[in-house]
Amino acid sequence: MNTIRALQLAAYGGPETIRTSSVDAPAPEAGQVLVRVHAAGVNGLDWKVREGYVRDIFPLQLPTTLGIELAGVVEAVGPGVTRLRQGDRVMGSLGRLGAYADLVAVDEANLSLVPQSLGFVEAAALPVASVAAWQSLHFAGPIHAGQRVLIHGAAGGLGGFAVQFAHQAGAEVFATALGDHAEYVRGLGADHVIAYDREQFEDRASDIDLALDYVGGEVLSRSWSVLADDGVIVSTASPAIESNTPAGRRGLWFVNTPDAARLHAIAEDVAEGRLQSKVAAVVRFDDLPAAIERNRTQPQLGKVVVDFSL
Repeated sequence: MNTIRALQLAAYGGPETIRTSSVDAPAPEAGQVLVRVHAAGVNGLDWKVREGYVRDIFPLQLPTTLGIELAGVVEAVGPGVTRLRQGDRVMGSLGRLGAYADLVAVDEANLSLVPQSLGFVEAAALPVASVAAWQSLHFAGPIHAGQRVLIHGAAGGLGGFAVQFAHQAGAEVFATALGDHAEYVRGLGADHVIAYDREQFEDRASDIDLALDYVGGEVLSRSWSVLADDGVIVSTASPAIESNTPAGRRGLWFVNTPDAARLHAIAEDVAEGRLQSKVAAVVRFDDLPAAIERNRTQPQLGKVVVDFSL
């Protein structure tokens, strides 16, 4: 059987627990297509899985291949596939781990066609960040004009899309980001950009209807004080939020689910210039362990993408 490259987690821990391995090439099952991966997005979940922070929520059998989103070309189709064909340029979120490999079997339902004007690197930056931003923004209920929305981690891939979606909905957007990233976030549509390395967001934000916590830790614990009486916090970073929500408050844990139709619409908006998608860095496959560690230790501006052709 043919073998392929895969970036695998051998044990929970630091960067040294991730290694490039040779694994058997997969075959598509019913409803799946085999994708030749050209690029994949780096996400915070990579290091959270590596460190074991989400092992209770996402139990794994190690070793396992990391990566949750990709862009590439359909190489083969399995039984029952009707929408995609060999040679199609596709992108998508797997809904599981396994994207950091040369060939990946993916459910057809999770994939969208890549707009002609987007390259694979640009496409690989979209599936998780853009769809998770849309879903988390609407997770607690509809967004309407005049709502006060606070977005933590607004300069990252996820936060950058959330700022744009909230702005387009007519919300008043409060956004926290590193001071050096303030102008970028303001350009996405934030009404109030709070430089967290220079000031306290509690001094600028109040009566918040919806807070999106893409950071976790003490940022979440401090955010309860700025909510309106009926305000809500939706967190992608703190799995225990619901059990730790103060009495009389509302806190929700959000997990992204693939949505190919939403991804296609967002990608068309990016291709036509109606939405911004920032790729801050492109790395080689061999540099992935270091890129994942930088995602853990450094403030994020846009997305980092691994280009399999480098």
